[in-house]
Amino acid sequence: MLAAVLQIRDGALNVLLWQRAMEPALGRWALPGGRLGASEDVQSSVSRQLADKVDLREVAHIEQLGVFSAPDRVPGRRMVATAFLGLVPCDADPAVPSDTRWHPVAALPDTAFDHAAIVRDAQDRLRAKLSYTNLGFALAPAEFTISALRDLYRAALGHPVSATNLQRVLARRGVLVPTGRTAASGPAGGRPAALFRFAEQRLRVTDAFAVLRPPSGEPGLDGAPGTRRSASDLVHPVVT
Repeated sequence: MLAAVLQIRDGALNVLLWQRAMEPALGRWALPGGRLGASEDVQSSVSRQLADKVDLREVAHIEQLGVFSAPDRVPGRRMVATAFLGLVPCDADPAVPSDTRWHPVAALPDTAFDHAAIVRDAQDRLRAKLSYTNLGFALAPAEFTISALRDLYRAALGHPVSATNLQRVLARRGVLVPTGRTAASGPAGGRPAALFRFAEQRLRVTDAFAVLRPPSGEPGLDGAPGTRRSASDLVHPVVT
């Protein structure tokens, strides 16, 4: 089993990788993982391995990503891998071993086997679920301003996001709850920003047909132009 654990760090989507100390793929970076224990199910096994091998205990969400079974995915004896997507809130700073580091997904190092493809699948799954579920709770701290949440969505989706429209969409879906508190004013002063939290800390489908797309004129996630619409409508549920 393998785990693609993602976290937004310094404004960019990162993945946790460890550097292999043995052949095959000596020195290359790999996803953490291991073998299924005799008395474990896959979910508890991957959680244990993250805690034991990379001391990662702050995973807010984990789900099965897929099965990777290409006959030549690793050299030698055939191995089938079940991969998981894990998400860590942006304010967590878990201690990891010296051979383990966070790497920007947009600039992966030399990776082992098919692990780069697994990371890309994890990124695609995250982007899709941010459109039609409340999965943002697993990326965000307990409380946040709308502009801070906008920055998290922008980093995960890979395109500009309007804070105003993001708030409107998520409020309409019942995803956000105002805390009644405000953030501290910045050095420039001004009106303190309101603080919000996610209504739930578990996955829920909020709009099964929604797609969060880039604004008009911006390239889409696949390099295609964005959907035509007002430049102010940067987050919009599109029925497909």
